[in-house]
Amino acid sequence: MKIIAAAIQLKPQGSVAANLQHAETQLKRAAEAGAQLAVLPENFAYYGQSDFLAAGRAESDTDGPVRQFLSQQASKHALWLVGGTIPVAESKPRSFARSYVVNPQAEAVGHYDKIHLFDADVASQDNKNAYRESDDFSAGERVKTVRTDLGLLGLTVCYDLRFPELYQKLANSGAEIITVPAAFTAITGADHWQLLLRARAIENQLFVIGANMVDREHAKRGLWGGSAIVDPWGKVLACLDDEPGTAVAEIDLGLIELYRTKMPIEQHRKLI
Repeated sequence: MKIIAAAIQLKPQGSVAANLQHAETQLKRAAEAGAQLAVLPENFAYYGQSDFLAAGRAESDTDGPVRQFLSQQASKHALWLVGGTIPVAESKPRSFARSYVVNPQAEAVGHYDKIHLFDADVASQDNKNAYRESDDFSAGERVKTVRTDLGLLGLTVCYDLRFPELYQKLANSGAEIITVPAAFTAITGADHWQLLLRARAIENQLFVIGANMVDREHAKRGLWGGSAIVDPWGKVLACLDDEPGTAVAEIDLGLIELYRTKMPIEQHRKLI
């Protein structure tokens, strides 16, 4: 099966309304390019907001301004849509960073709560930043795949990219395409982002779609961009640099079986 996929790259706009308008513009472009599957970045709507708990209480699996936006856009553009992440509060004192999969009939058919939270100190010669994602979010606990008409999706988010065991679990569950909505920092992204996307694709012999936020020149919280679609051989099929936009590529799922037959890594695995 061959499908057309899109990785959407967005720049924070300063308000939820402006962020959604920005996302809608790029989703329209993805649809016009023939995309059947589109992936939005992590926290694409609420990035820069200070109260993720309040935002999370306004969103749910069935309702909320951004949750409804995802359904509307999926239906309007006839897309399978991986909705980046949005904060969703349930019983815990902090929101989950939740990635929804919405079908072209506007139905959320599955979701994933980000497991690995970014609590790290990153620095460059010009600035030092401490990120404490666990101050605002609760960690998810379940590895998730979602069956779609286009193939089996494996769901991950941003910092998950550094944990290959998660990707191996998804591959072992039959995932053919793994999605990576992200807000990867400019400091780490310059050296690690595309390298990790390609590594996860090569190790597991499947497709990886990384959709990142971008704002490299931000004085305090730079975002790398570099959204990319990578095939099972590690070839970058489409990518963006440091501007908002849409990376579109044809995904040939037949390549997965081809490469796994020629190089049966899973059969050769010795350590589990």
